[in-house]
Amino acid sequence: MGQLKIKQVRSIIDRPKRQKETVKALGLGRPNWEVVHNDTPQIRGMINKVSHLVVVEEMKEAKPSAKKKPAAKKSKESPEKD
Repeated sequence: MGQLKIKQVRSIIDRPKRQKETVKALGLGRPNWEVVHNDTPQIRGMINKVSHLVVVEEMKEAKPSAKKKPAAKKSKESPEKD
């Protein structure tokens, strides 16, 4: 399953309420905003309903980088008991 890069290219001003809600459900809201979603039938259906407002680009599956932040070092010092 691939991923889709969705970019809003037109404003939702003066659009029917259902189209506005669909754009918001895709995670968009303003022109030139971009989001990445998995390519599922549900997302494709939403894109079809607002295809005149968005541009879709299929992304090649790239493995996410395995770089992670190093874990914070735990202090081995224990409070001294008297």
